[in-house]
Amino acid sequence: MNQLLLDIAPTTQPTLDNFVAGRNLELLSALRHALAGGSERSFYLWGETGSGKSHLLQACVRAASDAPRRANYAQGSVPQLAEIVAMDDADSLDDAAQIELFNLYNRMRDSGGILLVSGKQAPLHLKLRDDLRTRLGWGLVYQVHGLNDEEKAEALSRHAQAKGFSLPPEVAQYLLRHGSRALSSLMAVLDALDEHSLRLHRAPSVPLLKEVLQRELELKA
Repeated sequence: MNQLLLDIAPTTQPTLDNFVAGRNLELLSALRHALAGGSERSFYLWGETGSGKSHLLQACVRAASDAPRRANYAQGSVPQLAEIVAMDDADSLDDAAQIELFNLYNRMRDSGGILLVSGKQAPLHLKLRDDLRTRLGWGLVYQVHGLNDEEKAEALSRHAQAKGFSLPPEVAQYLLRHGSRALSSLMAVLDALDEHSLRLHRAPSVPLLKEVLQRELELKA
């Protein structure tokens, strides 16, 4: 019997090029423009978990670092000052960290750097100190819209093609019904399915996908 060895984790680094835009084309264009030398210095992105906020923030830091420019990213904490600073999950900051972010905002404004912050809610509804909430709303504010199932199926199909195999529609639909809602997690499962299929010398199928998903559940138990 073939042993199923899986590490269900994203295998590709977030970039602006591999972000599936869906209804976020304007946001993606604005971020590219800012990184290319545009005038906007502050972005606040909000949306539900799995919508792509973290992907975009990490992608911007990666693009800046490749330039090369000094760039820092942090999740749930305040990053160090740099030319490009990205911070995920502003709504999880405690009182001390909120003061840090407030001070960082002012320092970034004075230095001319780009500050990107994300949260699950629009600035008006954030449970943060008033002065910080106000400043987060001063720049460009975008809701990051998650992909619908049709867009996710298209993204999964393109990902499969890039890896050199064809994804049967029924496999994509089964994964969308029974997998995570986050596209990054769906991609990771698809990568695991590809490895499992190659190991068994069988084409990707719903039965093989069930084995991958079952193993994922067992690893989480």
